[in-house]
Amino acid sequence: MTSQPTLTKAGSGPGDPGEPDGGLQAGLKNRHLSMIAIGGVIGAGLFVGSSSGIATAGPGILLSYALVGTMVVLVMRMLGEMSAANPTSGSFSAHADRALGRWAGFSIGWLYWFFWVVVLAIEATAGAVILESWIPAVPQWGWALIVMLVLTATNLVSVGSYGEFEFWFAGIKVVAIGAFIVIGGLAVFGVLPGVDSESAGLGNLTEHGGFLPNGPGAILTGILLVVFSFMGSEIATLAAGESENPQRAVTKSTNSIIWRIGVFYLGSILVVVTLLPWDSEAIQKDGSYVAALNSLGIPNAGEIMKFIVLTSVLSCLNSGLYTASRMAFSLGRRGDAPKSFARTTERGVPRTAIIASVVFGFVAVFFNYEFPDSVFLFLVNSSGAVALFVWLVICLSQLRMRKIIERETPEKLVVRMWLYPYLTYATIGLIVFVLGYMLTDTEHDGRQTVLLSLLVAAIVIGISLVLEKVRRGKAASGRAADRDLTV
Repeated sequence: MTSQPTLTKAGSGPGDPGEPDGGLQAGLKNRHLSMIAIGGVIGAGLFVGSSSGIATAGPGILLSYALVGTMVVLVMRMLGEMSAANPTSGSFSAHADRALGRWAGFSIGWLYWFFWVVVLAIEATAGAVILESWIPAVPQWGWALIVMLVLTATNLVSVGSYGEFEFWFAGIKVVAIGAFIVIGGLAVFGVLPGVDSESAGLGNLTEHGGFLPNGPGAILTGILLVVFSFMGSEIATLAAGESENPQRAVTKSTNSIIWRIGVFYLGSILVVVTLLPWDSEAIQKDGSYVAALNSLGIPNAGEIMKFIVLTSVLSCLNSGLYTASRMAFSLGRRGDAPKSFARTTERGVPRTAIIASVVFGFVAVFFNYEFPDSVFLFLVNSSGAVALFVWLVICLSQLRMRKIIERETPEKLVVRMWLYPYLTYATIGLIVFVLGYMLTDTEHDGRQTVLLSLLVAAIVIGISLVLEKVRRGKAASGRAADRDLTV
């Protein structure tokens, strides 16, 4: 473990502003980073998971999204502070390594990698379901295989090809939600030409049982249902290490997180719950966004939303594979994964890290089809709370890293956490509270998710401590041998 953590000095290693991590190439352009940052907060979970939150909390789900959004903004501000000072492909894992010790960087890095390879299987299956509904001649497993192979090839070509694909995937999501908010907003105020929606209106926020029809406690339950749809906000800080100006990319991404969450999450959900009563059967039957579009009489609303969800799924797959491979690459460079993970091709692509990540993704897809209610269910639940673990580690790392940066390289403190350290402690308290509340939740498998995630985390931490002890033993033996030779 690191007893006296230090920052990498300028010009001494990876993460220097304007320089990609060793072996990687600065193949991401500013427009790629901008769209990755915007699209990173728009997951498929927003489209397919919001209906259950609305059914649970009613219009009060807006408060659930606002609370989680505030927590994510604060966490990303902390991450932005550390990443702007030292951009690296390992992001929060590398920061935890320096601030808390090697065990922390090892553990959170591998847990994050595990989370994303499971997500690969979930998203590949979700995309396959949509594609099979359009072209049933190809079975679901065939479509899952096709989308995984295509996006694996994209990531293997170059980081620029990943950025280009993600630019267009994210662009479609952004345009779609923007259009949804504008069209829905006009309909709510009765000024959308050619549409006369009887159910639309601001009255839907307070009628049908009130703003909190199921009581204030439903806000907390709503948090459990929506918190995981925010995972992905941190991808821009990992990708910044392969951009032309990492510090500028991180700073821009961090400063824009507030309006991105405000517009895409709160704005679109507000439109849904004002277009339709929260207890409308259509929201549960068709999904919140499809039901909202259908209420406006927009033809083929279901197919339009299927296309948008498919785009979100492909975007998540693309970014998930990129993110998992870069975390594996960073772990390899720090000696916490096989050295082959840290090798790159002449195009700057960590080929072995990508292939290893996608192989585990394929294994998870196999489990999803063969053992959906046992092995795969365990994988999903045991990775479910990783998002909260990651955010908690970011908070704890920032508490120490701020002091290290101020002591060693204060000129790199270009992004500052607001009201440090008070807001950091408040965010830690909120995350711990959410985890604690999940332990009381048996209706939505919250308790099982936390307990299984803690079990996997304990195993990974245990492995890291054993490896650290072995390294120390070897180092001590090496020093003793050197002394014997000297004598």
